[in-house]
Order: sequence, then structure tokens, then C-alpha cells
Amino acid sequence: MVQQELLDSVVPILSRARVPDSKPRPPLPQDLAAAIDHTLLRPEAIPADVDRLCEEAVRFGFATVCVNPALVELAASRLAGTGVRTGTVAGFPLGADLPGIKDEEARRAIEIGAGEIDMVMNIGAMKAQKFQRVEDDIRAVAGVCAAGGAVLKVILETALLADSEKVLGALLAREAGAGFVKTSTGFASAGATVRDIAILRAAVGDTMGIKASGGIRTLAQAAAMIHAGATRIGTSTGVRIMEELEKAAVR
Repeated sequence: MVQQELLDSVVPILSRARVPDSKPRPPLPQDLAAAIDHTLLRPEAIPADVDRLCEEAVRFGFATVCVNPALVELAASRLAGTGVRTGTVAGFPLGADLPGIKDEEARRAIEIGAGEIDMVMNIGAMKAQKFQRVEDDIRAVAGVCAAGGAVLKVILETALLADSEKVLGALLAREAGAGFVKTSTGFASAGATVRDIAILRAAVGDTMGIKASGGIRTLAQAAAMIHAGATRIGTSTGVRIMEELEKAAVR
């Protein structure tokens, strides 16, 4: 997609973004669990933490366990045969790596058991309108993921972007072959918002998944994100959210 075509698409897309104004109904338990990436990306995480994370993910039927690359092999071994996938990150949390680093990181993670890769977009290149650099960076990782049978999610870090840049990032991720766009790392000044999800859904239509992450700690927040168009929720409090849903179901 050429630069002028990209820029010309922004205003029409933003005009289509609609934040839902109705109160969302909580999803059914099985639907919500299957949309959660059970996440542990703290730098001080130890193997015992991963063991617990995997046990919880299997118990509730979460989509994935998402851990740092150094813990992928352990998580994959714990989840083998359970149906829960192992996810990890690339270029995390800044996205400012040299060319070739993120795709090599993804390749090595897939080799040891990762089935989903959440890569951070080159945020500085996006803000400098170096769109080809952004797209090439994503495309390199997308190629590795396609070859290894892994899902690619592109973290835009929406808290650092203008609305127009959120649209452009989503379009570039789609053009480069990613499967999802994702809001946040959880390490920036803010995380996902319902408005961000609405903007991303307007940008990509029904062609991609959207992962809401960063600051989602309650059932109401998760349900609102899904109501706005998110298809995956990244959270470190998935168990608490499911327990909240179970309590609501018996009232």
C-alpha cells in the first residue's frame, strides 16, 4: 500500500469507528475463557510461576499462556496435549530492534514450542511516517510465523499513538500478513480502551483478530472490549475474571 493511499484512508476509517453505547452483557464462560491469553510477562517470573499459570490455563480453558521467550520451552512442555497454546513476545516491550532481530527471536521461539507471537511494532518508525520500514519489520516476522504455523499479533502500543497512527498501524499489519492487531504491551502509560478497539475494528473490518491488552482486570472491562470488537483479551488476571463470571452466573 503506497503512502498517499494509506494517508487518504485514515479519515474515512475514523468516521466509521463507533464506540458501543449499550451496556455489554458478559459473554458465556466458555466463550470468554477461549478468548483469554493468560499472561505473565514480569521480568522476575520464575519456573514455579509458569507452572501455576499453565495449571490455571488448562483448568479454565484459556486460549494461550503468554510468557517471555526464556520461559517458552517450559510452558510448552507443561501445556503439551492440553489444547492450550504457548505464546510469547518479540521486540518486547519497545519494538525498536534492528532489522532481523524480531524475526530471529520469533523463529527460535517457534522452534521450542511457541504457537503465537506478539511482536511490538517499530513505534518510532510509525511516528516518523516511515511506513515501509514498519511494514517490512512486520512482514519479516509474519513470514517466520507462516512458515512455522504460528499466529502473529502486532502490538501497536496505542497509548503512544494518535488515532490516525492507530489506523495506519493496523492497516500496515494487515498488509504485512499479521493475524491480529493488539493494543498494548502493558508497559506504557496506559493500556486498552474501548475507543481503541472500535478504531482498530473500523480499520481492519472482519479480516483480522483484535487483542485488547493492558489494564483489563475485571469482567466488565473484558466484556466491554469484546462488545467493541475485540476477539482476544490479554490479561494477568484471567482467573479473577472467570471467578467473577462464575459468581455472576449463580446470582
